[in-house]
Amino acid sequence: MKIAGFTFIRNAVKNDYPVVEAILSILPLCDEFIVALGNSEDETESLIRGIDSDKIKIIHTVWDESLREGGAVFATETDKAFEAISADVDWAFYIQGDECVHEKYLPVIQKAMVENLDNPEVEALLFKYLHFYGSYDYTASSRRWYRNEIRVLRNNKEVRSYRDAQGFRKNGKKLKARLIDAYIYHYGWVKPPVNLGNKIRNFNSFYLDKEWAKNEVPPDYEFDYGNADRLVKFTESHPKVIQGRIQAMNWTFKFDPEKLTNSMNLRRRLLQKLEDWTGWRLGEYKNYKKI
Repeated sequence: MKIAGFTFIRNAVKNDYPVVEAILSILPLCDEFIVALGNSEDETESLIRGIDSDKIKIIHTVWDESLREGGAVFATETDKAFEAISADVDWAFYIQGDECVHEKYLPVIQKAMVENLDNPEVEALLFKYLHFYGSYDYTASSRRWYRNEIRVLRNNKEVRSYRDAQGFRKNGKKLKARLIDAYIYHYGWVKPPVNLGNKIRNFNSFYLDKEWAKNEVPPDYEFDYGNADRLVKFTESHPKVIQGRIQAMNWTFKFDPEKLTNSMNLRRRLLQKLEDWTGWRLGEYKNYKKI
């Protein structure tokens, strides 16, 4: 069984992406790792080349600045990395530049790959998600945050990244995925307030079809943490690869989780209660067919 990791990245230094940590978190499982390195204005290439591994292969790409509808450029760049995976690879492990996998889940993932290798019904493996928010001590857990997504898929070049690279489809159809007991740790919203303002400003430039993206983000904008709906205290351990960033955290997350929850409107509170009691999320979007 041969496994490839793949990701895309651009301006990781400028936008403070933990892409090195993302790569290192799954590199032990991989026989090769493809990085689609976009045309950056910072030291992103030096950052990637600083990873001491001969598994890593960099392909240089140029982002199409005209793809400004729904983040489509992210899917295009994901596809470039996926296309560069060697033909003899069985499973492709996708990781985005602000995601990590805890080392305790690597045996679980490898076992799932082995067990499903010869079962063509399983086209992908579905992961659970932890969305860290504001600091490394809290996760955002509400209907606003997706609970599962595909991160391992077969090396079938008929598959394409979907919409803004959150998932994948084959010939336009959802992939049949098996849920495994492993989590993706998403750190995209763990930044100082000023850096989160920069993130929103950068994201807006790739989502101009969205109403919220049409509003200009002023230079002095400071991120408002009030849109998470609900924060849950995280009491377990983080991946070893992210510990350096945790120790270097230089801001204080000042937000009252109880106040945040109380700000939810009645409809969202009721739907959240339903989910908490039953595990069922009414109207949940799923870009996969769970088997």
